[in-house]
Amino acid sequence: MSKGLRRLFLFLIYAFLYAPILVLIVFSFNEGQTRGAWEGFSLHWYASLMENEAILNALKNTVSVAILATLIGTVVATLGVLGVHYFSRRHRTEMQLINQVIILNPDIVTAIGFMALYGFFQLTPGYGTILLSHIAFEIPYIVLSIMPRLQQMPPELAEAAMDLGATPWQTLRYVILPFLKSGILSGALMGFTMSIDDFVITFFNAGNGVETVSTMVYSMARRGINPEVNALSTLMFVAMFILLLAMNWRTLHGKEDV
Repeated sequence: MSKGLRRLFLFLIYAFLYAPILVLIVFSFNEGQTRGAWEGFSLHWYASLMENEAILNALKNTVSVAILATLIGTVVATLGVLGVHYFSRRHRTEMQLINQVIILNPDIVTAIGFMALYGFFQLTPGYGTILLSHIAFEIPYIVLSIMPRLQQMPPELAEAAMDLGATPWQTLRYVILPFLKSGILSGALMGFTMSIDDFVITFFNAGNGVETVSTMVYSMARRGINPEVNALSTLMFVAMFILLLAMNWRTLHGKEDV
């Protein structure tokens, strides 16, 4: 395949992936309500979005759950990876297999499993059950991001720090965690985006009176999507894009981790 054909093929792939997002962004500035006809440029739907309490409450729930689940999940996953890393090779392989099984498990099975678990413990579905579910399903993905980075760390690095007088806590804080920083940040970003995007697990464990963006859009789809959702989706895309650039700032400027 010639160089020109390879570039054309790559362009078509990216065009297919990003065309829906581009259409969404363009029609978020459409003055009319239809998504198939351009009726003029307007910021009407963005202004209307800021006055829609239902959408703003759903967004607040979505973001707060994602932030809390990511923070807690990242701490748990990091400690878990550090613990598993010092297991024997056999036990480490078993734990990695268990982690992969959870990742490959269909979301619908995980969602129903959480619902059954909360029912067994008589927990009322709501914000708390959503948060617990998101923490649980984020952890395996964050582990998968941190573990390869930890395996790259020379074992002599921590030993040398302790030989020079560092305590185990100082070794963890000033040697191990800085080395794992790129893996931890990548895992946290992955967990955050998955939490923002999740529908199935949230839908089965939300209960009445608690809406997230995904469940709200699903309920809207039955009677037609409000154009305000286009504006909200555009703002969320821009926010995630900025976050991605910020997370990769050093790499984009050629400053990679050692």
